[in-house]
Amino acid sequence: MSAVVRHMLAQQMVDDRGLFIAERFGPTFQGEGPSLGRQALFIRLSHCNLSCGQGPGARWACDTPYTWDFAAYDPQDPEVRRRESVEDLVTWALSLPPKLVVLTGGEPLVQRPGLERLAGALHEAGREIEVETNGTLIPSPELVEAVTGFNVSPKLAAAGGREVMRIVPPALESFASCGKARFKFVATGPEECKGIAELVERFAMDEVWVMPEGTSADTVRAGLRDLAEEVLARGWNLSPRLHVELWGDERGR
Repeated sequence: MSAVVRHMLAQQMVDDRGLFIAERFGPTFQGEGPSLGRQALFIRLSHCNLSCGQGPGARWACDTPYTWDFAAYDPQDPEVRRRESVEDLVTWALSLPPKLVVLTGGEPLVQRPGLERLAGALHEAGREIEVETNGTLIPSPELVEAVTGFNVSPKLAAAGGREVMRIVPPALESFASCGKARFKFVATGPEECKGIAELVERFAMDEVWVMPEGTSADTVRAGLRDLAEEVLARGWNLSPRLHVELWGDERGR
């Protein structure tokens, strides 16, 4: 993608005319972490500041590349990226029964002004809001106030790319101190638990969940078996990927 196109996309993201989303779906179940199994709605925002699965050291691929890989996916295709107003998204969410709304991505905090408005409106309407984030961008006080919880997923070396991009100390410190963060790590095997432990200690992470990488039920089950003893020994929580168990790699579930 050319520098000109990147600049144009960045400019579009910071205005307040709405949010770029990849999809919204539900009712479904929250498939990961502390709210596992709860009925939920998902609003998946477009764009990300990382390129997981690419570059040196990558051992797994991002399962939502259509939210950011605009060399492979056309951002003009409404099935890839479209703009929706905060008002329309709130109206959609309030028309459906689930009380939990998950704002995911991509990286939601890339579109912070619209994200704050959306989370604030849903909060005022009595909904619970979880924001799923890679933990590289500092949340505003307004966003912290509105959300029920942040599901923060720092990326380990297996995601590829430079550590300076994946691990941003001021952002992780901000999440760890806000009182609403749960830290969820995707691991390809128990050998990665050492790296997780270093981050947990360095940033005083309180609530820690570890989840196997995988987009098929068989892969996830095997990963759970491989991780279980090490995660248990370290006093952390283990998360399956319920949506993968139920629907595999099907989009919008």
